[in-house]
Amino acid sequence: MSNLQLGLAVVGGLVLAGVVAHGAWSSRRDAPRLPTPAPGGQDADPAAGREPGFGEPTLGDDLAIGAVLDGPDLALPPQHAVRRPAMDALIDVIAGLNQDAALPPISGEAAIAALPSTRRVGSKPFSVEGWNVASQSWEPPQAGQRYASFQAGVQLANRTGALNEIEYSEFVVKTQAFADALGLTPEFPEMRDEVARGRELDQFASAHDAQLGFTIRARNASWTAGFIQQHAAQFGFVAGAIPGRLVLPAQTEGLPPLLVLAFDSQAALAEDPAHTAIREVSLHLDVAQVDRAERPFERMRDAAFALAQAMDGSVTDDHGQPLVPEAMAGIGAELENLYNTLQQRDLAAGSPLARRLFS
Repeated sequence: MSNLQLGLAVVGGLVLAGVVAHGAWSSRRDAPRLPTPAPGGQDADPAAGREPGFGEPTLGDDLAIGAVLDGPDLALPPQHAVRRPAMDALIDVIAGLNQDAALPPISGEAAIAALPSTRRVGSKPFSVEGWNVASQSWEPPQAGQRYASFQAGVQLANRTGALNEIEYSEFVVKTQAFADALGLTPEFPEMRDEVARGRELDQFASAHDAQLGFTIRARNASWTAGFIQQHAAQFGFVAGAIPGRLVLPAQTEGLPPLLVLAFDSQAALAEDPAHTAIREVSLHLDVAQVDRAERPFERMRDAAFALAQAMDGSVTDDHGQPLVPEAMAGIGAELENLYNTLQQRDLAAGSPLARRLFS
């Protein structure tokens, strides 16, 4: 082999080695990011937890943009559990169920036995309450208690729409059956008036139902599910009931989560999570479900930018347009107007009535 051939062979080998090295470097650079191992070599479970429920069985803050909050400040531990709210004429049709005053109170056991098998009328929640002679208050029938009278209700509207004539008729049938079983006399409101009320309430709710969403997109390397969970856990997020869903719990146990962080559910269910490649996660706020006192928008904004910074990502809207902290002042101002409107209608965000209506 001549010197020229030998030189060309050496140069070719070096070029090939460089290509291989560059490919390996690029592969490592673009590989999905893995979570950092926990101290001591044990596997970390950063998102262990349980997603809070909605609390309803089937049923002027400073908005100036500030520094990104530290992780622990974004979440507070759950406190006391929430009780189921009573029926309210503002969002319910209520039928009185009276019994002869000469008769003794009805036992909770008898009332429970007479209840219908389902607590829904079409797509609307249906409920029955009794007047507890001991506590002098309305409550769902309880064993061991006695009740002087009852009332039945069906919700006028929810996110499926307004109460219609067919649903109202089903409400009458269910209520009459309960009344007949206990010897009660029902008094029903006029169907036409109640259906009209339902339509008006549905129109208001549809015009004031806000659900905010931000997207955090990877700038360079994609993420694994574990990488996302580990960083989200630093800001108080815990695993939700649905794969690929993390939630920031409310302070009160049983209330809806403050925020929801979601990514591809298929990646969350992958047999080998280390080989999943996720390039974006979405952060959601259901405005009407969360009390404004929890500062949900500020916490959503700060969580989005903090996660983006920690995970080497960028914050965008649902259409992929980049968002910067200064651009969110307008969103915050609009949200304040919405809060005020809901409060003026006695449907303050996060209140029991708002949670029922916007569900």
